[in-house]
Amino acid sequence: METRIFRALAEAGFDDFTPAQARVMQRIGPDGTRLTELAEAAQVTKQTAGFLVDQLERTGYVRRTPDPTDARARLVRVAERGAAAQPVAARALAAVEAEWREHLGPRAWEQLRATLTELRTITDPYL
Repeated sequence: METRIFRALAEAGFDDFTPAQARVMQRIGPDGTRLTELAEAAQVTKQTAGFLVDQLERTGYVRRTPDPTDARARLVRVAERGAAAQPVAARALAAVEAEWREHLGPRAWEQLRATLTELRTITDPYL
């Protein structure tokens, strides 16, 4: 799935994006997220998250803004280029899921989704 999503992104002109950067970017909330929270959710060090956010910022996928709740803190937010890439990735994801559903059949597909969702509750504490 990841390969297909990255291929679709590259074909749409978003070829300057790495899986490590995606891991961080996927965890940015709609109102922005602090770097320490991104690092924790992506399960990387704060330094690694900072490096990845720096790269994403240079290429226009994210921007840093002041945190309105804490003048000392900054939020990482999805920037215009990042927002433009998101529907491309979502369409690729939907295409892969449609293929899997067709291959498995509706019942097995729903069972797979339910099982993966259930497993995520014990494997991803940042839901």
